[in-house]
Amino acid sequence: MIALMGGSYNPVHIGHMIVASCVAQWCEGVEQTWMLLSPQNPLKSSGCALAGDMHRLEMLRMACAGSGLLDVCDVELSMPCPNYTIDTLHRLKRMYPGKDFRLVIGADNWAIIDKWRSYEEIIRDFGLIVYPRPGYPIPEIPEKWAGCVTVVPAPTVEISSTWLRDSIARGMDVNYFLPNGVYHYIKEHNLYACGHAGT
Repeated sequence: MIALMGGSYNPVHIGHMIVASCVAQWCEGVEQTWMLLSPQNPLKSSGCALAGDMHRLEMLRMACAGSGLLDVCDVELSMPCPNYTIDTLHRLKRMYPGKDFRLVIGADNWAIIDKWRSYEEIIRDFGLIVYPRPGYPIPEIPEKWAGCVTVVPAPTVEISSTWLRDSIARGMDVNYFLPNGVYHYIKEHNLYACGHAGT
């Protein structure tokens, strides 16, 4: 089984890596966690906050390099926008018919899962892995979804990409909050400094 953990990863940080690693190792039946990169929303202004798709993809590749448990999935970058999770899952199932996919979400998204397009199909046909998020205790899973929803007791890390971007823009050294090489890449390409978000 492949666990799919989606996000903008802007930038990817150790909190993301901890959850992805926990899912890959503590969830029964999971072979790997694929970190699924969401494309840049064309309706949002990048300003000084959003690095381009290729920069975020390269940082993800650096973060997962050398790991047999974690990998990068860029399929959404080639899909039309706006894209819905159910479409991504169907696309991956067509691409890898021999693999089973299960979606990884935080408890914050579990709390609003009924607002997702085709959420019942996602749960029924693919399944969910839910991890804790600060301020969002995981509720009891309804009986009708028993076997379709797994809770992984991953540590909660109160680091956000927003906080990291703000810190970088202020000139702070955030090397220890990021996977190996990512901080150097950010500095080399002048990412997240206002007016230099990258393309």
